[in-house]
Amino acid sequence: MSPSPSASTEGPGWPAQEEDLLDLDRQVCFPLYAASNLLTRLYRPVLAEIGLTYPQYLVMLVLWKETPQTVGSLGDRLYLDSGTLTPLLKRMELAGLITRTRDVGDERRVLIDLTPKGRNLRAAASKVPATLAAGLEMEPEDVVELRSRVQALVGALRGVETPG
Repeated sequence: MSPSPSASTEGPGWPAQEEDLLDLDRQVCFPLYAASNLLTRLYRPVLAEIGLTYPQYLVMLVLWKETPQTVGSLGDRLYLDSGTLTPLLKRMELAGLITRTRDVGDERRVLIDLTPKGRNLRAAASKVPATLAAGLEMEPEDVVELRSRVQALVGALRGVETPG
């Protein structure tokens, strides 16, 4: 007879009962993953109208707030490594949205700035949040609470060492 897939989950924050810890519905990661995928799908057609992909939109949100940014600071802010960010920035530069220049004070750093086209795109993008909010069947205060809870989770995860 094989061992039960259930395990005691006693401990801080865990129910003291036998439950299958590998049940998909018990995972925290899965609803976050599913919500992220579904939310990205909602953004896709709205962003396509202004010529951006979702990752490009995130970069632009950072740059519309403060420029220039280093590749490193963008990566830190967006939780992306340079291997992911560099090709994305190259495509954005080819589209005429940003410039990439070496920092004269430190040649190892690349500075990312907006072009006039990138700055002007902000006006069109200002409609994106309202368009998406209209599609969500959630009360505004629930969205604010959800964002706050997810931000707290991100903050908690930021300090966790990756196993291995």
